Amino acid sequence: MSLIDHLHWRYATKKMDSTKSIPQEKVDRILEAIRLTASSSGLQPYELFVITNKDLREKIKPVANNQSQITDCSHLLVFAAWDNYTAERINEVFDRTEQIRNYTSEARKAYRQMLLKTYTVKDPEMNFTHSAKQAYIALGTALIAAAEEGVDCTPMEGFDPKALDEVLQLKDKGLRSVVILPLGYRKIDEDWLANLEKVRQSKENFINWID
Repeated sequence: MSLIDHLHWRYATKKMDSTKSIPQEKVDRILEAIRLTASSSGLQPYELFVITNKDLREKIKPVANNQSQITDCSHLLVFAAWDNYTAERINEVFDRTEQIRNYTSEARKAYRQMLLKTYTVKDPEMNFTHSAKQAYIALGTALIAAAEEGVDCTPMEGFDPKALDEVLQLKDKGLRSVVILPLGYRKIDEDWLANLEKVRQSKENFINWID
């Protein structure tokens, strides 16, 4: 199957088969795709939590509108964004880059200072909004990577972020939950959406060519 075929195949799975687990090599490739995804200035201002613990997922389910995918999935991903951009966080990224590449330049030093001056004076909520948008870029990559692996998933915003943050103790880590993604396998006989035609805008209405 081509990538386009996989994207036609995928959908937001409503009912997952709790008896099926995703092979570790598939999970690893999905996670690596997420790790390698694009982010503004390469800051990657979010962390990824992979939850397989059944007891923990039972605690998460009530704060996620009791959606069955939370506990029926094989792996539950939580995308948690930085609560703020700080000098420490920005400098850590630049220091690591220079160490790995064994290289720096005046332009790179100037860029570091520009980001420090730009982000550290902004309202924390504004910075969180930006970091959350970066997490959504990673979510998009996760959806495509899962489809490529033949793994079902369901992106979810239908949860109480503050409650989930408490369950995972994210505040202590300077993080806030943004979106969650159960990974697993569809249970076709119990999923009303499984066999329905995929509906998207037509190419004519969706794509605007400007020559």
